[in-house]
Amino acid sequence: QVSLVESGGGLVQPGGSLRLSCAASGGTFSSYAMGWFRQAPGKEREFVAAISALSGSNTYYSDSVEGRSTISRDNAKNTVYLQINSLKPEDTGVYYCAIKSSGPWRSRDSDDFRSWGQGTQVTVSS
Repeated sequence: QVSLVESGGGLVQPGGSLRLSCAASGGTFSSYAMGWFRQAPGKEREFVAAISALSGSNTYYSDSVEGRSTISRDNAKNTVYLQINSLKPEDTGVYYCAIKSSGPWRSRDSDDFRSWGQGTQVTVSS
């Protein structure tokens, strides 16, 4: 049974940056591809970024964060990170991490992910 705990959210001004963390316990973290999703109030959960297992050499992003975000992993710490720069008010939401368990590699479907964390709130506002 894998447990995921997100942290690092908070209130940030537009144009600022955040680094979110997702710590895993149980299971074999390095063998999991991982993803980040977010959910804004009144909206469906949407894909943000994903990283391949092991070395994490492959990544992909949503169009909304492409070019200003970086997903990375530290297998020694059982942690996956999401750095978002140039934050915009539309980045506001609860950010979740999850294990990619099925589907094609570049899937953005939340049904292809499992073991969701409890989420961390990101609010971008002046």
